[in-house]
Amino acid sequence: MKRKTLITGALLCFVTVALAAIAGLSGKWKGSLKDPEGNDHNFHLVFNVDGEKLTGTAQAEGDPLDIQEGKVTGDDFKFKLTDPDGNVIPVYGKYVAAGDSVSLNFEEGAAKFHVTFLRDDK
Repeated sequence: MKRKTLITGALLCFVTVALAAIAGLSGKWKGSLKDPEGNDHNFHLVFNVDGEKLTGTAQAEGDPLDIQEGKVTGDDFKFKLTDPDGNVIPVYGKYVAAGDSVSLNFEEGAAKFHVTFLRDDK
C-alpha cells in the first residue's frame, strides 16, 4: 500500500511539473533571424497555452499571423502559419524552461531555418 501511495504521489508531482513547464510557454517571445542574403529579421511570438492547445500569433514584417493547429506535447510544440500568399508553413519547436528560451525550426521554400527566441518582458 505504501508503494502504491508513493508511486501515485510521484506521478502527481511529475504531472504538476510538466503542466507548469507547458504553462511557462505562454507569453511574449522575441528573436531574430539572418536570411541567406545576410539581412536580419526580427520576429515576435505571442503564445497562449490551454492544456495541449497552443494559440497566439507570430509576426515578422507586416501584420501578425494567427497560429493554426497548435499543439503542445511535453516540451515540444508545433503549429502552422499561413503567409499572405496562402503558403502554409509548418513550425516545430522546443521550450527550454531552465534557459527560458524557445527554439523553432521551419522551412520556407527550399530554405531551412532555426531561430531561438527569448522571453520578451515588455
